[in-house]
Amino acid sequence: MIDFDKIIDNYLFREFRPKKEGRYYPSEIGSCLRKIWYSYKYPQEVKPDLIKIFEVGNILHDFITEVLKSERNPHIELLKSELPVKTEVDDFTISGRIDDLLLVKENGKSILVEVKSTKNIAFQQRPSHSHIMQLQFYMYVSNIHSGVLLYVDKNNLLTKSFDIEYDEETGKQIIERFRRLHASLKNNSLPADEAKLLDEMQWMCRFCEYRDKCDRNEA
Repeated sequence: MIDFDKIIDNYLFREFRPKKEGRYYPSEIGSCLRKIWYSYKYPQEVKPDLIKIFEVGNILHDFITEVLKSERNPHIELLKSELPVKTEVDDFTISGRIDDLLLVKENGKSILVEVKSTKNIAFQQRPSHSHIMQLQFYMYVSNIHSGVLLYVDKNNLLTKSFDIEYDEETGKQIIERFRRLHASLKNNSLPADEAKLLDEMQWMCRFCEYRDKCDRNEA
């Protein structure tokens, strides 16, 4: 009998490449700085089940891209998808290909749309703090100051969107977060366990693969 799960795993397999200090990614900066620090010092391969979840997100992103390209929605124009981002700060680089970011035009206005998948749209009462941080960074570096977080239900394609008001001060604070991360990695100093300290981030601890190390303050 054909093992289709194995076939899918083989198809999605990517060679494991640990991240390099000095190169950072916008999608991570809304996460706990200690977790990001651990991911550089103690890199782990992504488990196949998690890779599949990411791939479902990619498939949904591609679907939204096709919807926005469609002539059935003439009031929307898709200007770009998979926008590349690269910013040099001090002696490090923030870069990446933004798979889930779209640039659209509605009635002459350019808007950055960040697409995220969710298990149940009914529970998405407000946008995730980490997703807001990510979109604020994109607006800060792109000079496109209108943004939308679009959540798509994996089960039924229902959506919920949130307009995100641009805040320049938040953009500057995000750059400072990258600086703090870079300094901590260079100096081999463990950042604060901020996910335990901030209400809007505490949920991250439940899913963190470095929780045992964090509880021991292991550096």
